[in-house]
Amino acid sequence: MNLHRILRLMKKELIQIRRDRRILAFLFVVPVVQLFLFGYAVSTDVNHVAMAVLDEDRTAESRALIRRFTASGYFDQVAYLSGQREIDALLDAGRAALVLRVPRGFGHALARGRGAEIQTILDGADSRMARVIAGYTNGVLRVYGGEIVQTRAPRARLPAVDGRVRVWYNPELKSVYFMVPGVLCMVLFLITMLMTALAIVREREIGTLEQLVVTPLSAGELMLGKTLPFLLIGLIEIVLTLLTAILIFRVEVAGSIPLLFALSALFLMTSLGLGIFISTISKTQHEATLSSFLCFMPFILLSGFIFPVENMPAAIQGVTYLIPLRYFLEIVRGIFLRGVGMDVLWPQVIALAVFGIAILSLAAARFSKRLG
Repeated sequence: MNLHRILRLMKKELIQIRRDRRILAFLFVVPVVQLFLFGYAVSTDVNHVAMAVLDEDRTAESRALIRRFTASGYFDQVAYLSGQREIDALLDAGRAALVLRVPRGFGHALARGRGAEIQTILDGADSRMARVIAGYTNGVLRVYGGEIVQTRAPRARLPAVDGRVRVWYNPELKSVYFMVPGVLCMVLFLITMLMTALAIVREREIGTLEQLVVTPLSAGELMLGKTLPFLLIGLIEIVLTLLTAILIFRVEVAGSIPLLFALSALFLMTSLGLGIFISTISKTQHEATLSSFLCFMPFILLSGFIFPVENMPAAIQGVTYLIPLRYFLEIVRGIFLRGVGMDVLWPQVIALAVFGIAILSLAAARFSKRLG
């Protein structure tokens, strides 16, 4: 193993990347664009819910309830209905996600100290959004009910259980804090895997791989010289993502940044190994691109990046244990959000190391055999 020859090959690869503006844009512009899309556009936060009101009671109590909804910051009143017949047309047209109906006798029931009922009608086409809105609605009603109890019967005996909810790690429940670590994992995986595969296949397409084979370079030196530049680029991607997350999205890294870099380098063993393996089964860059995305999509869907693993069927949950990206995603979110260290993350680290060594060894063996 000659370090000088490996460094010269790495220099050649980096010069080739620098001269191709399209590759530079893919490496350093696309990740930032994806970060902005997932940070701003693809948000799971539910705010400014369009709400229509049907107030059949028209009392001070009903108006106070409506004000409580609009003052919460979650609901925007977009329509005031005069009858129940308008509800269907409003929801069919998608003009409102929630209809708040206050029936007659609401204020009278409260004045007599009895329980008062209201009706909330949700657009359930988007079930996730409907569940969030239902939670917001229940929260507003609890606050309003507490105010009524304190106003009407300040000395009344309150329930024995007083629930106080505290949210750790993401107190404001902002989706950007959850999405940014996921985007880091996605970008790092896709770019290093795809670019490694394309770099080797491109050499084969233009005929320079055969020229490299007849040089004194061994198979191991050739593989290291082609992959180490993308390991370096992957670490630069982490720096770029961290700067964007911290300076623009104001996402603070609760844990150790050096640990994040170290475990990211461990994950790169897997992505680089997959890139090498794909290069051995692809004859053209087009085939390598298709194979990379064929591998990329199951990894993203089954890693927990978009859909929680706990919500998947039991059989599919078993399959997710074979996805290295799942472990890396748990590591990155653990460091970003919870500030945990190796004392908590060691099971994921061991699993990631096993996958990385196995995949890289398989790819190296196939690469050496293909060169031979």
